[in-house]
Amino acid sequence: MDQGAILKLKILTLLSVIITAFISFHGVKADKKAPLIHKSHGLSRFNDLKYPEDFQHFDYVNPDAPKGGKIKIAAIGIFDTLNPYTQSGTHISQIPPLNFFTLGFLGLNEPLMMGTGAYSPSGDESKSAYGLIAESVEYPDDNQWIIFNLRPEARFHDGKPITADDVEFSFNHLKKKGPIRYQVQLKPVDRVEVLDKHKIRFHFSESGNRDQLFCAAELPVLPAHYWNNQHNEKSKLTPPLGSGPYKITHVEPGSSVTFTRVDDYWGKELSINRGKYNFDQVTVYFYQDITIAFEAFKAGVLTIYFEPISKNWAKAYNFPGISSGKIKKVEIPTKMIIGSPMIVFNTRRGPFEDIRVREALGYLLDFEWSNRTLFEGSYIRANSYFPNSIYAASGEPSPEELNLLQAYHSQLPERLFTQSFSPPKTTGDGSIRRQQKKALELLKEAGWQMKGNKLVNNKQEPLTFELITYSHMVDKVILPYKKNLATIGIDMKYRVVDSSNYFQRVRKLDFDTIGNAYPLGLSLGSELFRYFHSSNADIPDTQNLAGIKNPVVDALLEKITNAKTQQELQSIIHCLDRVLLWNHYGIPLWYFGKVRVAHQSNIKRPQTETDYPMIINTWWQAE
Repeated sequence: MDQGAILKLKILTLLSVIITAFISFHGVKADKKAPLIHKSHGLSRFNDLKYPEDFQHFDYVNPDAPKGGKIKIAAIGIFDTLNPYTQSGTHISQIPPLNFFTLGFLGLNEPLMMGTGAYSPSGDESKSAYGLIAESVEYPDDNQWIIFNLRPEARFHDGKPITADDVEFSFNHLKKKGPIRYQVQLKPVDRVEVLDKHKIRFHFSESGNRDQLFCAAELPVLPAHYWNNQHNEKSKLTPPLGSGPYKITHVEPGSSVTFTRVDDYWGKELSINRGKYNFDQVTVYFYQDITIAFEAFKAGVLTIYFEPISKNWAKAYNFPGISSGKIKKVEIPTKMIIGSPMIVFNTRRGPFEDIRVREALGYLLDFEWSNRTLFEGSYIRANSYFPNSIYAASGEPSPEELNLLQAYHSQLPERLFTQSFSPPKTTGDGSIRRQQKKALELLKEAGWQMKGNKLVNNKQEPLTFELITYSHMVDKVILPYKKNLATIGIDMKYRVVDSSNYFQRVRKLDFDTIGNAYPLGLSLGSELFRYFHSSNADIPDTQNLAGIKNPVVDALLEKITNAKTQQELQSIIHCLDRVLLWNHYGIPLWYFGKVRVAHQSNIKRPQTETDYPMIINTWWQAE
């Protein structure tokens, strides 16, 4: 063979190898396409982040707000721990109004991202998170994992850097030993992987919707070097080491807690924090009696006062501070989903396992009378678990909702498919004969008969239950309800206990009925599992207070994480709302749609109105 032929053969052989490799390579790629990796400064549920990477500040703050001043606010209840990461004790963040309106400074250890969860939620986006400790995130299309790139400048208050090791410690500790809310929150996460000092990957048990990424993003980062030498699961009144804009500087056990702004706070120049955390000092005074708290405000002891009683708001603000202009009254509109206040039935206990009994008890609550005589007509009766929001089911089910519900037709009340849920209405004059009649019909169907002046079952056991609360503030509502129940032979025992005892009993599920409002936010998603999924019904410290074990509720909750659009998410939650309401797990009460607050006139707030008002953490004190 001549040299030309040999050269030609070598070229053909080389081309064959190249073509084979090319085909082989692209064959594998066709079978298993590499996922697209997203890198971003934030997360959104449906690819709709409002603020770009180079944004300077949120629209709802005053970026030039001056720093300084001291404020004093009231909380109604008793705390016995400053450790929010323990399964025991009552932490200050559980006590109203701190659990709703004093956002940001209570979170001693900051999360990886802010905007969702309880820590400084976004004021003008329904489901978004922006980097706080994490500077940026990376995640694939299938959301099987997420990487957090930590800011090298992030520090704890003792000056030590926040590292991926701290994140790993926080995950492992809170998932195994933390309060149940963290254990449920972190349930979708299988494991974490430290990639380097400032880079950590969270691996999820399953691929799924982006909603699960927020479970990791909301993780508070604890200092491993501090908690490794502490007994974190125990209650304590020693302020734990934090990383946020405030730290606890003074404690009067059971009486007050003072937070002081950290001058060298590492995150004060971040765009997400500009215009926030302006007061030098915030002191919270704890009162067991709301009347005493109001008198303290009138006397000038308190700077800001959140008014929970509509009658007070209408008639009690006639003291000198108001007439002189030193005190301002404001009503701030809100669309935050604080959840309908409800009388919640513990369905783990008889007789509340019977839906007919639960429905019957709802007929004896005379909202119209209470609203007219007690509330100055200021409230709206709730007919949803998510009132005052886009997630509230209204009217008859839409075609999209019916399509979702049809698969569960045999497991649901027929009325659900043709009617809008509406709580029983009265004339408001105190006469409830029609409601009494309907309640007795339902109770008779459930096996209860009147004997003498008591309702008894076939074992001659009386229909009796206990309602507990920790404030006499609701006496005016509960005592008339108790009287109405007695008119048809039901004995409701009403007990007001101290807040520490109350929260301990709730944690142990040691109650028949309680008053409750679910603290949610602007958007809804996987956090609803905590409140309504059967897997959380019987665990200690559960937030599924009613003990709901409903396969339809579970199925709808599991659809939430796979919603592809906001409209699809709304339809699913509308269906969930209907199923919860028609199963009568509680009695919906009422809502207002505004925050009532009075404050000294030198306290200022941004003029921009937001759906989720940033109470206190965007306010400032003028000179």
